[in-house]
Amino acid sequence: MSLTLNQFLLLVITVAVVVAVTFLITLFVQFRKTAKEGERTLVELRKLINNLKETEQKVNTKIDDLDDVFNAAKKTAVSISEIALFLSSKIIKPSSKFWPILFPILRIGWRRFKKRKEDKNVK
Repeated sequence: MSLTLNQFLLLVITVAVVVAVTFLITLFVQFRKTAKEGERTLVELRKLINNLKETEQKVNTKIDDLDDVFNAAKKTAVSISEIALFLSSKIIKPSSKFWPILFPILRIGWRRFKKRKEDKNVK
């Protein structure tokens, strides 16, 4: 039994259609799996975004607290600078002419103080 040309072409077209439909079915199944995985990824991404927002709020709160600390540190540094300026300009410089006399007296006093302290510890 031989096939006619029309029958042969019909058989070839049928096989081609079956192959194409099979390919499309596997392609659609893969698309469905990819879509499900994409949905899972989007859900996880939403959770991560929410966690990131919470973290951002906490960090902003801590930064606001640090702003107060920085302002206090700045005020402290300014105050220390003013104190150092006052000490150097009003106390140390004017009294510098008395230091050569004052240092030996202070040293003698310190030695006597240490000696008395040692004598009390020995008794």
